[in-house]
Amino acid sequence: MTLRLIEISLPEDKLQEVEEMIGGRDEVLDINVQPIASLWKIPIMGEWKFRFSEDRALIRILATAGASQSLLDALEERYSMVDGFRINIFPLEASYPPISENGNDKAGSLSKEEQKYKERVSREELHNDLVEGSRTTNIYISMIILSSVVAAIGVINDNVAVIIGAMVIAPLLTPNVSLALATALGDLSLAKSALKTLFVGIILATALSITLGFLLPVDPTLREISSRTSVGLMDIVLALASGAAGALSFTSAAPAVLIGVAVAVALMPPLVIFGLLLGAGYYALAVGALFLFLANFISVNLAGVITFLAQGIEPRTWWEARNAKKATMLAIAGWMAILAILIVVIFLWEHQMLAP
Repeated sequence: MTLRLIEISLPEDKLQEVEEMIGGRDEVLDINVQPIASLWKIPIMGEWKFRFSEDRALIRILATAGASQSLLDALEERYSMVDGFRINIFPLEASYPPISENGNDKAGSLSKEEQKYKERVSREELHNDLVEGSRTTNIYISMIILSSVVAAIGVINDNVAVIIGAMVIAPLLTPNVSLALATALGDLSLAKSALKTLFVGIILATALSITLGFLLPVDPTLREISSRTSVGLMDIVLALASGAAGALSFTSAAPAVLIGVAVAVALMPPLVIFGLLLGAGYYALAVGALFLFLANFISVNLAGVITFLAQGIEPRTWWEARNAKKATMLAIAGWMAILAILIVVIFLWEHQMLAP
């Protein structure tokens, strides 16, 4: 069971009100205050209260990761405009004595709303992680360079083990998932940041690969190169599965690097091969590798957006959700249309290449 420690800082005069909301008591003094635990049946595992100044209070709540979303939404809706209000979320490795979710009298009666969040982290945690990962940093640029060099050496030497090493680095994972989340939330700022980071990474990897292709001998008949100069249905299926896995790795707090291997399979190798072939003068084969990269890029993002929507990732307020839903549906339709057009172009290109 995944646990979260939620720390709430707010004015001291709001302490009793929050206690009543969390406890779901019947004797709520303010009729406008809804008892959170009784309304959403949130399985709160523990609660601690502190006063750290004359007018400030701190409440710490132990809850499951899935339960935290409803709790955070209710607290933000009620107190987001209150001066000094802040929520901190801490993931817990363990809590002792052990907590049994089945033993909690509320855990077994989760509402339909709560079931939607049961197996994923909160929207706030997810957004924070991906905002950080969508930024163009020196570390990201270094990872792009290292991954490109390792992948280029691997494919030139037809060495699968070295290519896997480049896949483990997986620098394109986080900005791709960030773009999918931005699409699901209708977050324009996050989308711009993710697109900028992706653009920098793609341009840098391509430029470096072209340079290596010009300087080093490139044999297009090698299996690791020739297998990535055309696009098949299985390649698109792989990219769709990789995109879904990448999104799930973040929403379920799974080790992102492991899932990043699958995403890198669909993105970094064909991009590097495109640059190598272009630099070596094999222009027709380079176009095939570019088509593979574009098909995979679109499929990864399309699958990521659909996965986030299936897990109930949406803005907190209903009006934001309504606007985001329109934007998301348009984005999904756009991705699908671009993918369909690309498939047609690929078919026509390969038909022309095979023509006598």
